[in-house]
Amino acid sequence: MNPLDILWAILGISVLVVVHETGHYLVARAFKMRVTRYSIGFGPALFRYKPKDSPTTFQICAIPFLAYVQIAGMNPHEEVDPNDPAIYPNKGLFARIATIAAGPFANYLAAMLLVFGLAVSAGLPQRRTVEPMTVGQVYAETPAAEAGLLVGDVIVEADGRPVRNVEDLIEITKPRAGQPTTYVVERDGERLEPITITPVEQGGRGVIGVVAEDEEIFVPVTLGQAAEAAVVLPFRATAAQVVGIWQMIEKGDSEGLTGPVGIGKIVAESAANGAATFVWILVILSVALGFFNLLPLPALDGGRLVFLGYELVTRRRPNERFEAVVHTVGILFLLGILVLVTFRDIVG
Repeated sequence: MNPLDILWAILGISVLVVVHETGHYLVARAFKMRVTRYSIGFGPALFRYKPKDSPTTFQICAIPFLAYVQIAGMNPHEEVDPNDPAIYPNKGLFARIATIAAGPFANYLAAMLLVFGLAVSAGLPQRRTVEPMTVGQVYAETPAAEAGLLVGDVIVEADGRPVRNVEDLIEITKPRAGQPTTYVVERDGERLEPITITPVEQGGRGVIGVVAEDEEIFVPVTLGQAAEAAVVLPFRATAAQVVGIWQMIEKGDSEGLTGPVGIGKIVAESAANGAATFVWILVILSVALGFFNLLPLPALDGGRLVFLGYELVTRRRPNERFEAVVHTVGILFLLGILVLVTFRDIVG
């Protein structure tokens, strides 16, 4: 990764957060809430601007990464005037729900617009296996692993027959379960001595335990297909994230969690692979940001919506001191997870 790719990663992630916070800001102002600050970045302010007749100070800070808005009365530890009509807690229930939900909604809307723009300009992403037959993964404790095959190896021949792609490898290997078979492999451009591997039976066919390397390509689509994808793909991405979280819970590990450092690496690598790949990763991240913030966890938008849902059902507000404690504990919990995941991303 070069410095320019890292810069693109920081810019891309920051834009998605700015979109999220702008959603909160626009809806809050639409309901005439007083937004005191809109900040891009953290630390000392390098630039400030307060429009005439506006309650909001817009600023860019020394660390121009991420963003936040301050809506009057939203801080649970803030003293509020019960007669002030412009503060968050004095607005109606619908106004407060809309303001909180606006951030995640903005991320989903941004993802839809990005998908549409990407589809009409470069096409939609599809995965295809690389030719020649290149090993993308070697499963542990399989014949391929025991024979010493490595990721990046190119299988050019099996049982005396040429292998051009993964279909050739499957066709030659599937009837040879339990039979020693000779494979010819190229590694780093050099042909190795023939390797004898005995496929094992799995699902009624012989396998050696490798997965072909694949790559992402962008396939042109019609305008109608682009519009359909703009609506469908963000919600498919959400469904995939739900499945991923459920699998992590079932397995009892956090291997699938990625912190800011890991996300930054992914975005930087996508920037190095071209504009289309970069935009597609931003689509996935925008959906992830919107979905994550909707999770019913304290301190997140979803956690606030839970309390607002309680008010909607019971017709009474939850205890403000209790809600403040819950959100404070939630912030500490999320910061702890963030530190642990970031540490893993750095040392890993």
